[in-house]
Amino acid sequence: MKRFSARDASAIDATKYMYIRVGDAHRFVPIWVVVVDGRILVRPWNNRAASWYRAFLEQPLGTVRIGDREIPVRARTVRGVKLNDAMDVAYGEKYDTRANEKYVKGFATAKRRATTLELLPR
Repeated sequence: MKRFSARDASAIDATKYMYIRVGDAHRFVPIWVVVVDGRILVRPWNNRAASWYRAFLEQPLGTVRIGDREIPVRARTVRGVKLNDAMDVAYGEKYDTRANEKYVKGFATAKRRATTLELLPR
């Protein structure tokens, strides 16, 4: 399975908001992202019909922006308990302001953990 380079994973880890686009029809939107053991992980806050997450479920190909570069990606569902637990911790460490507390806790709920995606370069 192809993974992001260490350089790209480090750049993604350093950013608070990564911009993502699903397919070619959607616009880039900012999302929270964490890196766990070199794996690029994301979860949606909302699971609405028109969300980037739902679009990825229908067509798992998209693009992320890292700095001034655009990298084609594919998304795959993550179900592993250990990886989801590590992601919860990573969210808390990365988004550690008081204003983010509610979101960090919200992302750790079973409902949102069930929507975890790993992004892989294609």
